[in-house]
Amino acid sequence: MKVLIAGATGALGRPLVRKLVAKGHEVWGLGRKPEGLAWLREQGAHVAACNVLDAAEVETLCRQVQPEAIINLLSALPADPFQLVEALPADAHLRLTGSAALLAAARACGARRYLQQSSGFYLLGPAGQLATEQSPFRVDGPGSVGESARMYATLEERLLAVKDLETTALRYGFLYGPGTWYTREGVFARHLADKAVALIGKADGVWSFVDVEDAAEATARALTAPGGIYDITDSTPLPYAEWLNRFAAWVHAPPPPVVGLEEGREKYGEETVYYENELSGADNTKARTVLGFAPRKAPWLA
Repeated sequence: MKVLIAGATGALGRPLVRKLVAKGHEVWGLGRKPEGLAWLREQGAHVAACNVLDAAEVETLCRQVQPEAIINLLSALPADPFQLVEALPADAHLRLTGSAALLAAARACGARRYLQQSSGFYLLGPAGQLATEQSPFRVDGPGSVGESARMYATLEERLLAVKDLETTALRYGFLYGPGTWYTREGVFARHLADKAVALIGKADGVWSFVDVEDAAEATARALTAPGGIYDITDSTPLPYAEWLNRFAAWVHAPPPPVVGLEEGREKYGEETVYYENELSGADNTKARTVLGFAPRKAPWLA
């Protein structure tokens, strides 16, 4: 299959490019930075230089390449999660504007399939249960949580409205592995070592992670699977307090301090309190059943 990937040189895009090339697909990576384009060529992929925010330019490119499938992994997340709130406006602009251009171009050039990155951690599951593909987004969450949830809801609504090509939304959990915040030597581990991360209140919100290699494999399998929504998360969702303590031990950081809810709000902000105490985690049953998804256990649980 001829596949065009937007976000091909990101943390998820890189393992996906390698997997699709190895599986015999003709891969085109969309990008602008010379170093990223050079990396794509080294992997045996074709390069497609384009400004994804320019709808006319994106459509022209797609008409030239004529991809059978487009995979949209666009993001503009910061290198440090502590900078997330400041980075979200630019990230949302890229995802919403760039995704609109890519989806319109996919329809204009006659593509058969369109896959969109979505979120598996802004979902509102039933009380005390994991979220599923039928669960709504947390659009009423505080501050940047609600803003991000509304963005993902908009992206999925656009997909569901399309009738002339097969669309897929991939709700990835928190990504870990090379190029992400969550590695043994990564930025989050350094924040733990500096005691800059605390457990707030009960910290019993449930988090679902997924290894970038596993997420890439699921994405590759989704290319030839029925369209729809898939929760791409591992099979060991954990309360935040348990996850954080296990991760701290794995990276040889001291146990995180514990603070009350009010102190947590004052020191870390309402969004952080929400992340630690309100998230639902996601159920990956559909992905395991339909895609044959077999995610590994996170290394901090070994």
